[in-house]
Amino acid sequence: MGQQEQVATSLAGAVSEGISASLATVDAELARRYPGDPGTRQPVHTVYVPGDALTADTIRSWGDRALAALDEHAPDAASLAAVLGLPDDLAEPVHARVRAKLEREPIEDLRIDFEDGYGGRTDADEDRDAARAARLVARAHREGTAAPYTGIRMKCMEVAVRDRGIRTLDIFLTGLMEAGGLPDGLVLTLPKVTYPEQVTAMARLLEEFEKARGLEPGRIGFEIQIETSQAILGPDGTATVARMIDAAGGRATGLHYGTFDYSACLGVSAAYQASDHPAADHAKAVMQVAAAGTGVRVSDGSTNVLPVGPTEKVHDAWRLHYGLTRRALARAYYQGWDMHPAHLPTRYAAVFAFYREGLEPAAARLAAYANRAGGDVMDEPATAKALSGYLLRGIDCGALDTAEVARLTGLTRADLDRFAAPRRGDLTGTHQ
Repeated sequence: MGQQEQVATSLAGAVSEGISASLATVDAELARRYPGDPGTRQPVHTVYVPGDALTADTIRSWGDRALAALDEHAPDAASLAAVLGLPDDLAEPVHARVRAKLEREPIEDLRIDFEDGYGGRTDADEDRDAARAARLVARAHREGTAAPYTGIRMKCMEVAVRDRGIRTLDIFLTGLMEAGGLPDGLVLTLPKVTYPEQVTAMARLLEEFEKARGLEPGRIGFEIQIETSQAILGPDGTATVARMIDAAGGRATGLHYGTFDYSACLGVSAAYQASDHPAADHAKAVMQVAAAGTGVRVSDGSTNVLPVGPTEKVHDAWRLHYGLTRRALARAYYQGWDMHPAHLPTRYAAVFAFYREGLEPAAARLAAYANRAGGDVMDEPATAKALSGYLLRGIDCGALDTAEVARLTGLTRADLDRFAAPRRGDLTGTHQ
């Protein structure tokens, strides 16, 4: 047995203790403001359905219509690969998984819209539709047919529609409570947010509802929709969106980019309003930096080019949607909006291709890191976090199977979870 090496130091223990004491407030702020990713599944998309159009079979109807579009315009792996430019080795697994996804879980996140997509309705109509939405959501959860995430987009906190939005939210949440309680995966979206005070008001509204119904404080969170320039840059030059996250008091779950409202706000011509416009890239980059480490997730917007009409037009729209989705994934925007059932095939094709083409290199790097095997890349804990997060996202959406990831990495789902959510201090060192 070798003797432990004796090392010399010069500082008294009191020095370290004093520094720790001086940073106690900062430590607490870091833990409060930057808790890290929640480690839960993030849907790959959000589908908006007007509140008056929701039915008990909306999700299945979207899946069936998506399958019909696939059968008509790309009935086999080769034809889909030719449209989207998929490599030969991905064509069959992507096509097969897209079909299976559309049959099993066509919508991952359903938002029942009482804002722009709902249009003008009387108060009696909106009351009725909000109550009906609550009944249908509760029924879907009882029957096991609900999307993993479901909720409503209410009207915003601006004075003209504020009371209507609050009432609709109250009716919907109350209806869920009367039907058995708030379901898992409940998501609420607050649109057209301009000032942090509007976020504070939303947080207060949910706090009051929790008190009224005896719910645990903080039970209800919400997404903040970024659709105005003021939400990105305030009059004092600060990033307003960062203040909005703080104003939510821990209730903010996501930041959703509104492609067309935001573009119009900046004066972008209608023909150029798209999620890859430079103005969109700037807004989403600010959102991404503001949300990093907070546990608040960022979602891309949508395309309004619908895959309808003759096959040539459908293929053009599919190529556009596929390209925009792949572009967003490369920029770490793992969620977007889908506006039409025929968008679903290319949403899932893009997502599945993204994860399947990177499966083997990501698995090999993570396995080498876990086994301290080295290799031609010297990965750090932060990279292991990114690699495991990549694999977990692929598993959650159906692009990858748990068994194949385990075979390639030698790691269990629990192992991946640990790498994906390390303690803060673990990210400061490098892999030796």
